[in-house]
Amino acid sequence: MSDFYNLKVNINKGESTKRLDKALTNFLGKFSRSHIKILIENGNVKKNNKIINDPSYIVKEGEIFEVSLVYIRPKKYEPEELNLEIIYEDEDLLVINKKAGMVTHPAPGNENGTLVNALLYYTKNKLSKINNNSRPGIVHRLDKDTTGVILVAKNDQSHDQLGKQFNQRLVKKEYISLVWGKLESQGVIDGKIGRHPRERKIFSVVPSGGRDSLT
Repeated sequence: MSDFYNLKVNINKGESTKRLDKALTNFLGKFSRSHIKILIENGNVKKNNKIINDPSYIVKEGEIFEVSLVYIRPKKYEPEELNLEIIYEDEDLLVINKKAGMVTHPAPGNENGTLVNALLYYTKNKLSKINNNSRPGIVHRLDKDTTGVILVAKNDQSHDQLGKQFNQRLVKKEYISLVWGKLESQGVIDGKIGRHPRERKIFSVVPSGGRDSLT
């Protein structure tokens, strides 16, 4: 079974003149508006085979949009008693210092020993459900080999608010990279990051759509 499937949305009179993200949310009721917005920005929405990556695009009656959605295979991940370095905690969120070597959430080849497994045990599964069973509580992620601060939502309201802050670039993120050896060249990589046009499981620099990225 494919990891992605496509849905066609035909804009009716009632949705005409609304923002694209709002109109699609009304049609695709099981997805939050923040989720739909991310799909649009990542280039997963097309009209006449052309990517539309502006969530504020005003739709018109009769327009047909094709939305590429991830097929989520139902899976229940087991809680595991793992060490967590908690920097801050209240009734809405957790701030964790994730250590290098720990995967943020379960994925093929890494279904155990992840931050999600540890959080399920620590919170007794009291985490946001916006990402269903695949990434409960996870608002953003860090690579396996990265040590750093990660925010975890305990409920859907905090998840939605944190997601908006990340999407609106209100959260400032700084990274420190250690390099061994002599750099042969240096410069700036300025492009947009989105899903690879053919290998949909990986991300790459894409010609259109995606999110701005400066390295």
